[in-house]
Amino acid sequence: MARSIPPESGDENVSASADEEGMEEEVNDHPIEEVRNTVPVTDDPSEPCLTFRVWVLGLSSCVFLAFVNEFFMYRTTQLSIGTVVVQIITLPIGRLMASTLPARRLRVGGWSFSLNPGPFSLKEHCLIIIFAGAGASGVYAMNIIAIVKVFYKRQISPYAAMLLAQTTQLLGYGWAGLFRKYLVDSAYMWWPSNLVQVTLFRAMHEEEKRNKGQLTRLQFFIMVMTCSFAYYIVPSYLFPAISTISVLCWLYRDSVTAQQIGSGASGLGVGSFGLDWNTVVGFLGNPLASPAFAIFNVMAGFALSTYVAVPILYWTDTYNAKRFPLVSSHVFNAAGGRYDTARILDPATFTLNLREYDAYGRINLSILFAINYGIGFAGLMSTLSHVALYHGKQLAKLLTSICSSRDIWGLWRKATAEQANGGGKERQDVHTRIMKRNYKAVPQWWFHLMLAIVMALSLYTCEGFGRQLQLPYWGLLLACAIAFTFTLPIGVISATTNMQPGLNIITELIIGYLYPGKPLANVVFKTYGYISMTQALTFVSDFKLGHYMKIPPRSMFMVQLAGTVVASTVHFATAWWLLTTVRNICDVDSLPLGSPWTCPGEDVFYNASIIWGVVGPLRMFGRLGNYWQMNYFFLIGVLAPVPVWLLSRRYPRSALLRDINLPLVLAGASGLLPARSVNFVMWGLVGFVFNHVVYRRCRAWWMRHNYVLAAGLDAGVAFMGVLTFVSLGYFDIYGVQWWGGAADDHCPLASCPTAPGVFARGCPPVPS
Repeated sequence: MARSIPPESGDENVSASADEEGMEEEVNDHPIEEVRNTVPVTDDPSEPCLTFRVWVLGLSSCVFLAFVNEFFMYRTTQLSIGTVVVQIITLPIGRLMASTLPARRLRVGGWSFSLNPGPFSLKEHCLIIIFAGAGASGVYAMNIIAIVKVFYKRQISPYAAMLLAQTTQLLGYGWAGLFRKYLVDSAYMWWPSNLVQVTLFRAMHEEEKRNKGQLTRLQFFIMVMTCSFAYYIVPSYLFPAISTISVLCWLYRDSVTAQQIGSGASGLGVGSFGLDWNTVVGFLGNPLASPAFAIFNVMAGFALSTYVAVPILYWTDTYNAKRFPLVSSHVFNAAGGRYDTARILDPATFTLNLREYDAYGRINLSILFAINYGIGFAGLMSTLSHVALYHGKQLAKLLTSICSSRDIWGLWRKATAEQANGGGKERQDVHTRIMKRNYKAVPQWWFHLMLAIVMALSLYTCEGFGRQLQLPYWGLLLACAIAFTFTLPIGVISATTNMQPGLNIITELIIGYLYPGKPLANVVFKTYGYISMTQALTFVSDFKLGHYMKIPPRSMFMVQLAGTVVASTVHFATAWWLLTTVRNICDVDSLPLGSPWTCPGEDVFYNASIIWGVVGPLRMFGRLGNYWQMNYFFLIGVLAPVPVWLLSRRYPRSALLRDINLPLVLAGASGLLPARSVNFVMWGLVGFVFNHVVYRRCRAWWMRHNYVLAAGLDAGVAFMGVLTFVSLGYFDIYGVQWWGGAADDHCPLASCPTAPGVFARGCPPVPS
């Protein structure tokens, strides 16, 4: 029997009759098999949702994750704590609050609420995780603050920095509102990673009868988490070297070529593997949550790039590749040494000094870094081409509906009419029918109002504060136009494959041509263009999770908005505190021996700002640079999906042709840096075993346990990671002092240049 619901917990139920209608069994007509076997088709609209417990546990979890993840972002050994930790901890706390808090109602002004509206519900738990997810996600703009203060050694207003953090995180909500009907309501936009969360929620909250000789899903999760927790002490503290084991380096200790081929951290990774779950999920995410066809496409691209293109270009000395390391994200001068950026920057104007640049010489890249940029160009264009070919009809229909309205008010009225009519004439899947019937949708004007407010604040951030950020108003508007253009096509890729191409390269390229020589303008433009799109997709992904869990949409919106504002504030405060109090932070040459504050992520971001902002694409990838041929990859990217599409139409029954996805192939081809080859090898191997072999041969086991296994492995690593950092890392104890106690694959020669006459410390000389 459905419970009666307090006013504050049901917030936007359509009607009281929905309580009974929501409990009726629905026909599970969802077109995606994984969703049909994972997501329940029942709903109880009377369950408490946005309660006092959600605000207390959600806000505290958001603050905790934001602080911890930002704190460890600047350390050599980074720790990223995901929401699965909060998901486990908040369940007993929520139930304890439900059993101990008084049920009396409190009144604040004209608003009343209950401290304890009843048993701790699954919907409350889900909203808490949405809160926590905002804190777990990083704030990309903090990279800008770091490179300005510690690499370029300049001052920036804390108010400008704070507004930059807030506006870049909030701007994407506007794009999400424009495209949510297609990316959330459509059954074919199924967002595979959400199924891991759904499975874990069900294992925690649903009573499951244990069959003889079997474990319930919750018991299986606890067993996996315990084993993962116990084992992770080995690669995290006792034997870090097993995170990357490069066999060829052990066999050929004095061969530069063998170590270049065999190193999983600094080379091609042939014969390299890792016995650490962090090696598997690092940079690429959990392979158990990615469809098999996506894994095959990514690994095909990785293999073609790493084992075909890079070796050919390196050993033919293309772009003088042998003067530089085979795998590196740094910038070099023509002699093979590190490029001195301070020499070519005018300290007064913080812009490129052309006279000094011409005297010093052009910037050079490792061959892998150079080709990664070229393939990145192709990957971005192939995303547009692929979506236009394979999803053109749906895209045209959506764009027509937007453009046919005379003004924005007409669009609001049309969207409202569609919602009132049940979403139009198209057949809806079971989850969309339940949500439309039981809950009110978020009004479209909420998103438009947010977009207008955040856009105004963004303009003030860029134009105010004495133009410290260098980006003029037209640059911000152009960045927004790019984000708007790419949100839908990249959202389609992400929602169906669990892989998300980025906009960082195209945004850097465009502003680098239009506004060269200004490093801060370049990275600010990139952040507004790239991160607002990423935030939009995070928003619709969370909305899809709420769609599966039958969370009232307006509750979801309020939690996401509050979580983003709180998380951005905490991330900023933590970063500013560290950057202004830790002496010589990020300055590796000035830090004391063994100091963890080396900022590896910010170092890569800084080098990108040199390439695209200081020197600019004209002097890197244009007629004045060494790598102008990379521009042909734009054309390659546009044309690459066409032959596959034509063949798939000619042979519609071919499963192979249906599964080829060129944006994913190119994403795998350009994935190295910051990821390493061992990450790809282990990610692909684990994904192949579970999502292809086990899925085909043990389908019932896979449906019942695969996502639970993914969550359990992540949770165990996260808990042990926290424990070792708190108990050991806090006291600067990072491992046992022995050969295997260093997080290194013991391939010291893999980064050596092989050109005659070029010398590097620790490398054998190559005779001229």
